Amino acid sequence: DSVISLRAPTQVWSASSGDAAGETVHGIYHGDVRYIGEITLSYDGHLPEWISTSSHGASHVTFGGLMRSIDDSPPDPRVRLLRERHVLAGEVREVVTIVPSLSREVETTLRLRLVPSFVPLQEVKAGDAETLGWTHARRSGVDAAERISATGARQSFDVTAPGAKVLLTDDAVTLEWHVTVRPRERVSVEWSVVLHDDELVVMGVSRPAEWNLDPLAVSGLADSRVGRWLETALGDLDALRLALPDHPEDEFYAAGAPWFFTLFGRDSLWAARLALPVDHRIAASTLRVLARLQGSELRPDSAEQPGKIPHELRSSELTMPAGGISLPPVYYGTVDATALWVCLLAEAWQWGMPDDEVLALLPALRGALDWLVNHGDSDGDGFIDYIDRTGHGLANQGWKDSGDSIQWRSGELAEGPIALCEVQGYAYEAALAGAEILDRLGEPGADGLRVWAAALKERFASSYWVDTPEGRYPAVALDAHKRPVDSLTSNIGHLLGTGILNADDEACVAALLVGPSMLSGYGVRTMSTESAGYWPLSYHGG
Repeated sequence: DSVISLRAPTQVWSASSGDAAGETVHGIYHGDVRYIGEITLSYDGHLPEWISTSSHGASHVTFGGLMRSIDDSPPDPRVRLLRERHVLAGEVREVVTIVPSLSREVETTLRLRLVPSFVPLQEVKAGDAETLGWTHARRSGVDAAERISATGARQSFDVTAPGAKVLLTDDAVTLEWHVTVRPRERVSVEWSVVLHDDELVVMGVSRPAEWNLDPLAVSGLADSRVGRWLETALGDLDALRLALPDHPEDEFYAAGAPWFFTLFGRDSLWAARLALPVDHRIAASTLRVLARLQGSELRPDSAEQPGKIPHELRSSELTMPAGGISLPPVYYGTVDATALWVCLLAEAWQWGMPDDEVLALLPALRGALDWLVNHGDSDGDGFIDYIDRTGHGLANQGWKDSGDSIQWRSGELAEGPIALCEVQGYAYEAALAGAEILDRLGEPGADGLRVWAAALKERFASSYWVDTPEGRYPAVALDAHKRPVDSLTSNIGHLLGTGILNADDEACVAALLVGPSMLSGYGVRTMSTESAGYWPLSYHGG
């Protein structure tokens, strides 16, 4: 199993022993780049025998191992090795401690091998990672500790290792500590790496997170484990916080590690929305961050449209040759983020977002609502839809954005433009929420939005429902020919609570989602087991 430690925008993936192997996802990442692909800790030419991994939160983990070959005692091991890892934004620190229970003094040499990588994240994801060229230089720090710099095309890192001997080769940086281990006395060495990228478009957040509750002081819980679960969840959210350099005060949640460790419209909005009971402030700041990036003109290459909320933000162009994908640094290929932005604004206000902050976002709200009514429907059929017109953008632009995610029950792929069922629910909810905000602010336009929403609800009821051997339910989407794509998927669960379904239809949808073809025992499947395209390991069809 892989072990992750993170503090956005920095993350470390390793084996349970703490070592990292470059042919996997393992390594030290910062932003969109893997800086170090291999990390190997050894002693006297031996690898420690791993026995434990203890997590102390999202950013702190301790690995435990045995050093059998240096104690020559029978059969109970007498020397342990503890490897304590801390991850900060832009830095990774490790303290390696030898814990002996020996009656005599021994000598050993600890060796840490680091292999620079400087490989873009998407190449690691695609399995095409090849270490890029790098240079290194030795220099001394003010603390007299040896410091090593490695530089790639744009990024660089500095390694500091007090007391270590440094060996430089064409493919690695190796640190060696000659250690004297005295009877029953711990001895520690440490090293750290600081990661640099002057063009990184996101930055870490150093100030403490502020929650509206103490997770371990929540009363009335039927199960005491809920408090500990909540404490862990809040710690993970804390480690996912990011900001943009031009507005460091406005935080948002990274979409997720390892591949989406940046601002994603949909994901950052959903995370902030689900976290409203514990913090409405990050919802407000997420809204502001996305409003500053809101589309203002028509740009087919980036899918930008006036009022549209962006999909993702990267430091440079995202290219995935195997999939024929090439996305600009700011990409707007998302059909749902704009409606979700409006929904979050309405709920954040209900949870305590100050009136003046809501009022300041009125222009962005009007832009988002205008996009829903006037730009979100590409073919004039009355439904919000998407189609990639560039040939190198995302073929699917909902939360199921893999190329094969929208398919018929027979397994055939649907042809776009695609009008996803859940997006109509989001749009309906957003129109009514937007109307309510306009009314509360004394602004015009609410009545027109309510009329538009009512018409959308009526069209949805007459166009999306299908009858199959699995039952009656909303199709996952309408295809280019306005036919309901009849696969049973988890997408219909997103309709619940939006208001676009009546009570009986919601009960029907809920029953199907917990039926045997959709509920796995671990959670809700993304596609029914009765669909021809179902495969348990599929990203969006399993």
